[in-house]
Amino acid sequence: MKIKVMTYNIHKGFDLFNTRFVLHEIKKEIQATGVDIVLLQEVVGENSKHKQKVSDWPLQTQFEFLADTLWPHYSYGKNAVFSYRHHGNALLSRFPILSSENINISTNRWESRGLLHCVLDIPELAKKLHVFNVHLDLRHRGRLSQVYQIANHAKSHVPDGVPFILGGDFNDWSRQLDPVVVEHLGVFESHTEIHKTPAATFPGFKPTLKLDRLYYKHLEVLASAPLHNKPWSKLSDHIPLVAEFEIT
Repeated sequence: MKIKVMTYNIHKGFDLFNTRFVLHEIKKEIQATGVDIVLLQEVVGENSKHKQKVSDWPLQTQFEFLADTLWPHYSYGKNAVFSYRHHGNALLSRFPILSSENINISTNRWESRGLLHCVLDIPELAKKLHVFNVHLDLRHRGRLSQVYQIANHAKSHVPDGVPFILGGDFNDWSRQLDPVVVEHLGVFESHTEIHKTPAATFPGFKPTLKLDRLYYKHLEVLASAPLHNKPWSKLSDHIPLVAEFEIT
C-alpha cells in the first residue's frame, strides 16, 4: 500500500513578507496534491486580532479549515501561547488517529516548541503508523537537545518494528543535525535516500536552505520532491516537501 506524506511550514497562513493572507490558496493547493497525511508547522489555533482585521479569516481554526472533508482526522499541538493568540503544529490525516500527544520540548523561554506524536490506524493493512511532527529551535545547541528528547520519546513510546515517520521544520541549514537524527533514531531521510541530499525548501521564492525533512523507518520510500513551482513559491516562507512511501 502506498501513502503520500507532506510536511509544510505555512507561516501562519501569510506569505513570506506578511503582506497577504494566503491560507485559502494554501488549502486549494494542498488539496490538489492528493496527499494522505499532512504535517503542518506554524498553524494558528487562535488569533482574536487577525479574526477582526483579516477579512477572509476563517471561522474555524486554521487546522480545521485546512482539513475540511479530505482529511477527516486531525490533531493540533498548541505550543506558542500568548494573551490573544496561540500557534503550533498540526497533523491532518485520511486515516483515523488512535491517539495523540503533544510533548513540550522547549529549550529556552523565547522559543516554545513541541513534539506532536500521533498514532494512525491503517485499516487496509490492520497496522499502526506512528508519526512525529516537529519544528525545532533556531540555535544548533537547542536543536541537538531536542533531537535527544525526541529519540528518548521514540524509544519509550514507539514499539520496535512499527512503521514510523518523523517530519517537520528542523531549521538545520548546516546539516550538522542530520547525522545525529539518523544515528539516534535509526531512521533514513526520504529525499536523501533518493537524491543523495535533503531538499532545499527555504526561502519559498528561491529555495536554497534544506530545512524541512521527512525521516522514516520500517517503510520503503518511493519518491520525494519539494514543490517549488508556482504558486507554491509565493505562498508561505517555505515550500512543501512531499514523499511517497510503501507500507507492506
